[in-house]
Amino acid sequence: MNISPILTDIKKRKFQPVYLLHGEESYFIDVISDALEHTVLNDAQKGFDQTVLYGKDTDFSTIVNAAKRYPMMSDHQLIIIKEAQDLKWKDDELLLKYVEQCTVSTVLVFDYKYGKFDKRKKLYKAIEKKGLVVESNKLYDDKVAAWVISYIKEQGWNIHPQAAALLSEYLGTELSKIVNELNKLMLNVPKEREIVVADIEQNIGISKDFNVFELNTALAKRNASKAYQIIDYFAANPKSNPLVLVLGTIAGYFTKVLKYHYIIDKSTAAKELGVHPFFMKEYELAARNYNRRKTFTIIEALKDADLKSKGMNVGGNTSTKDILTELIFTILN
Repeated sequence: MNISPILTDIKKRKFQPVYLLHGEESYFIDVISDALEHTVLNDAQKGFDQTVLYGKDTDFSTIVNAAKRYPMMSDHQLIIIKEAQDLKWKDDELLLKYVEQCTVSTVLVFDYKYGKFDKRKKLYKAIEKKGLVVESNKLYDDKVAAWVISYIKEQGWNIHPQAAALLSEYLGTELSKIVNELNKLMLNVPKEREIVVADIEQNIGISKDFNVFELNTALAKRNASKAYQIIDYFAANPKSNPLVLVLGTIAGYFTKVLKYHYIIDKSTAAKELGVHPFFMKEYELAARNYNRRKTFTIIEALKDADLKSKGMNVGGNTSTKDILTELIFTILN
């Protein structure tokens, strides 16, 4: 999602009287709420005209009474309701009446995290009409790398697509965690130099040679020696390379390979697969090395490996190394 226009309006001091920031991804909620907290009032004014409340410790009567007050030292007063999902939303009639005739000098912000606000409620429609509603959705796995590249560019740095992909594979979709790691990188990499995979290893601790990203590349090239070296490393370092992550990433990779087989216009493949064009040569190679039938076999083998990792459908040993060794053998043969 693109929140830049919202942040631009805040910077220009174009405030809404009510903000409902809701959704499963807390990062965008925090960014908008923090921008308001740092912009609406200066430090001297905050002591008089800023109120921060928490959902589990307040109620709508307290919120509305505060919202109806007029600012003392500024043109606006700012009221932020943190953890607003903990409010008793069944009793929101008082707030609904306020929103319908809200005080224009008040900026009222609801940080409603880890879930979506009920869009069927009258209050939701009232805030849409009188203020601003922002739904903060989690990014899909295949969108994280592109978001990393975009975020880095916004800060004035550049990152190689391979480094962005490696970060997205290992850090998941929690944007607050990703941003913390990216900020570390930007502190340690000069602005005039592109962030590369070696920087990831040096500053974040993900091996540039022994990671799931390199394993997929080795499999695409049918490089058995490299593939077995990598899974030996995984078996020796299970905490930094959990089996569930490894299997999930390989499965995602070969699902894209299978999808590539069915794309008629290959010029649109990067968009269809949701990957950076930089990686398309590798997917083309993987598709040549693994036809449709073989790719289906690989996906079945991945399902079997996943069951074994959970103690189901067991035949023989179920150690990380045994499961991965059998899987890699099936893929390559």
